[in-house]
Amino acid sequence: MSGREGGKKKPLKAPKKQSKELDDDDVAFKQRQKEEQKALEVMKAKASGKGPLGSSGIKKSGKK
Repeated sequence: MSGREGGKKKPLKAPKKQSKELDDDDVAFKQRQKEEQKALEVMKAKASGKGPLGSSGIKKSGKK
């Protein structure tokens, strides 16, 4: 009985991924994703400058 058998075992190393060639479809897809990401960030920046939409804070009743 060895003292090193218990505990976590080290995971096996995954083989390195081979760099694959990108064809025109992949390049176009990645370009479209980048453009969508930029557009999303611009919209977030515009939205963060404004307050909550459609609400005017605490609503008070008409009673006095």
